[in-house]
Amino acid sequence: MKRTSELLMPAGNLQKLKTAVLYGADAIYLGTPDMSLRTKSEFTLEQVVEGIAFAHAHGKRVYLTLNLFSHNKDVPKLDEYAETIREINPDGLIIADPGVFQYMRKKLPDVPLHISTQANVCSWLSVDFWKEQGADLVVLAREVSFPELEEIREKCPDIRLEAFVHGAMCMTYSGRCLLSNFMAERGANQGNCANSCRWNYKVRMRMKDGTIEELELNENNIDMFEFLLEEGCRPGELMPILEDGRGSYILNSKDLCLMPKLNDFLRIGVDSLKVEGRGKSMYYVGVVARAYRMAIDDYYKDPENWNPQPYMDEMYSVANRGYTTAFHDGRLNNFAHNYEDTHSIGEWEFAGIIEDITDDAILMQVKNKLQAGDVLEFLPPLERDSVLLRIYEFENVRKNGEITSEIHAGAQPLIRIPLSLFDHEDVESFKARFPQGTLVRKEKSLTAQQWNRLKLDRISERIQARGNATEAQQGKYEGQREKLVEAIAEKNEDKKPKSPRLGIEGCCGRGCNGCMIFWQDPEFEKAREILLTKKQGEMLAKNARKHEVS
Repeated sequence: MKRTSELLMPAGNLQKLKTAVLYGADAIYLGTPDMSLRTKSEFTLEQVVEGIAFAHAHGKRVYLTLNLFSHNKDVPKLDEYAETIREINPDGLIIADPGVFQYMRKKLPDVPLHISTQANVCSWLSVDFWKEQGADLVVLAREVSFPELEEIREKCPDIRLEAFVHGAMCMTYSGRCLLSNFMAERGANQGNCANSCRWNYKVRMRMKDGTIEELELNENNIDMFEFLLEEGCRPGELMPILEDGRGSYILNSKDLCLMPKLNDFLRIGVDSLKVEGRGKSMYYVGVVARAYRMAIDDYYKDPENWNPQPYMDEMYSVANRGYTTAFHDGRLNNFAHNYEDTHSIGEWEFAGIIEDITDDAILMQVKNKLQAGDVLEFLPPLERDSVLLRIYEFENVRKNGEITSEIHAGAQPLIRIPLSLFDHEDVESFKARFPQGTLVRKEKSLTAQQWNRLKLDRISERIQARGNATEAQQGKYEGQREKLVEAIAEKNEDKKPKSPRLGIEGCCGRGCNGCMIFWQDPEFEKAREILLTKKQGEMLAKNARKHEVS
């Protein structure tokens, strides 16, 4: 039996659910904060009802999370929950606790029950057990390797399987870290993790008199020290701990991204491909859904020539801690953690969302600061080619049409963008391609440290996709790591975008709508011809921005 995989996206509130639907999710999972291991979930039961109705109207499925580990105090809530579920008719209920599973199976015999990743299913034997109990689908633990997954699929053909392909990773075992409880009294297994594993840690010395001193490492003394760990069962086997004056992020896992290996999952027919992130932004939900939607559809059209790299490039437009394929090949490697920096960084940022389109204008809610000369990229929900608009002024609808050269997101302004500015687009076609809810982004300005971190992340990501590092790749990785360390030491907070932020005083070579310099100056005639042969928004070579002489 040939199986096709669904794209399962998270939704932390009703707006995120609508974004997931718009940008290509086949199914969405969500829950209320008291029963779903996400204390920051913004769904009320009434909004759950509305969200399911919206998704079903668009032909999408909704799975509700009920994956708490129940205490006695939780049991009385289950009856109310079951009554609500009976009325709203979800497509599945995600459960971890065997007692809750048995209770709901009796109360809701017609609702498909899914086994949560919190149940820690890692073998075909456990999958088979849950099938015998009446489960419709089993979510496998993130720690299951692909060879194990392949065997599970072969031995368990009569039950649906779900696997995580994207999102945050724990440095120990998913959802079972004690650091958060110990450091911040916030339960990692209650959806309230403080991410203590991503904090900066420093070595301290306890003196004989009981006082504690900081061991300051600098260029004058760093060669005098070497820090080593000795494990009890390996006497004499000394393992180095590397730290400099900045401290260490020794526990800081990169984010899971199995896009480079997605063809493996599609080939064996994993039924549901799950993206983590109910606490992530609307922008994250839309961009990640769009990228995976295109990747999945392209694989089914032409599996032999499928290439993950174009979709990986899109992954770097959302904030991330670097990407890892994690346990796909059986064990973590050195590239799965980020030892120098813990920040979540993306090359682009959320600029706004289209609230409405009138006969002659777009009304866009602003989500980040915009300045004259910024390039806005409009992301069509189900098409590849975005539209770029260089914008020079902002008309604030909520301030009686006040015109400014800069606008901030704090007061949630609504700006009017005349459709006449899109002078290289067919207006009616544009309206159809960019409906209400369309996301708009802009390039993010980053520090030298952040740009160097992103370069290092890309190198390590490609090494992991290949499976091992060649000598040349290892050298490139080490060289870029040194650049990052130097940039961190410089502490330069000046920020700049990846491409020149021009358009008022010059041309960046993107060929944006409304860029008078590019589209009207005869100097760029040759560049305009070249742009027609390139992907929308692709940067022209530097010499093509003017005469294309060489």
